[in-house]
Amino acid sequence: MDLVAENIRTLIPYTPGKPIEELERELGIKGSIKLASNENPLGPSRKAIEAIIKAVENIHRYPDGGGYYLKRTLSERHEVKPEQIILGNGSNEVIEIFVRTFLRPGDEAIMASPSFVVYPMVIQAAYGKNVIVPLREGRHNLGGMVKRVTDKTRMVFIANPNNPTGTINTETEFDSMMKNLPEVVLVVVDEAYYEYVTSRDYPDTMKYLREGRNIIILRTFSKIHGLAGLRIGYGITKKKFVNEMNKVRQPFNTNSLAQIGALAALSDYRHVEESRRINEEGKMYLYKELNSMGVKYLPTEANFIYIDIEGNAFQLYERFLKEGVIVRPMGHRNLRLTIGLPDENRRFIKVFRKTLNLS
Repeated sequence: MDLVAENIRTLIPYTPGKPIEELERELGIKGSIKLASNENPLGPSRKAIEAIIKAVENIHRYPDGGGYYLKRTLSERHEVKPEQIILGNGSNEVIEIFVRTFLRPGDEAIMASPSFVVYPMVIQAAYGKNVIVPLREGRHNLGGMVKRVTDKTRMVFIANPNNPTGTINTETEFDSMMKNLPEVVLVVVDEAYYEYVTSRDYPDTMKYLREGRNIIILRTFSKIHGLAGLRIGYGITKKKFVNEMNKVRQPFNTNSLAQIGALAALSDYRHVEESRRINEEGKMYLYKELNSMGVKYLPTEANFIYIDIEGNAFQLYERFLKEGVIVRPMGHRNLRLTIGLPDENRRFIKVFRKTLNLS
């Protein structure tokens, strides 16, 4: 008798981006750069760093289990009640809490492919069934997702911008989906990269919550705020949903330093604006260079670019590693490139040209 449940035994573990330290230890090299995990190359806000350093002396105390001050500030920022916010050890944990709270064994969850790999993992672990709808021209096929709804459908996952493609769905498309989606279906909108979006067609998903729809909006401090190492994110939804999720949530699921760092980061508007500026300038530079090499890619609304190399992405990934550049292979012919600082972007292009014999 196998002691591990079938739904767990057949799960494929999440593979994180390769750490710089591990690469340099393996290959005996120095000065590597990591453009694989969509981290903010500017790092965290100085305000966040200073607040964290000041708070270190109190880490012998348990954190605020309710995240009072952070939720109060977030509620003011988003014009919702604090009781509508749930904090998580990264937005990943909020996804897991949501699924554990509302998904019953045998329920179906609809999601796109390729998209964030955590969605199908969490659903399978909770004895649910994944219903996969392929992207259409690199974007969520929201109409196609609505058509896959059955009486077993419990929730729909939409990453907007989508990871790994960086594409978005527009407000018109969201309105159409919400109009045609049964209200009993729970909508999970993952907006981890929303601060980077420049498109005027980006939907205001908060309006659906104000209209009373069954939706949870996921945000994180891991991306533009540069606090990925602290693991803190949040979800905004109905108060009654948060009440149920709190029954599942661990009592101290977000640590003191994460809460304090996130609170300070929210007040640093200059850091956010500078992060956006660096990202936009890097994006334009990489577009120009990729175009000059004839390399195909999807225009992005996030801090990464989805590249079609028309070859073996894993082999190319290994060649990049030997040059001290860490990128992210996405299947056999695609790479996901995090937009870095100017010097990092130039180094990536130099290595890419070398691997393509264009230098």
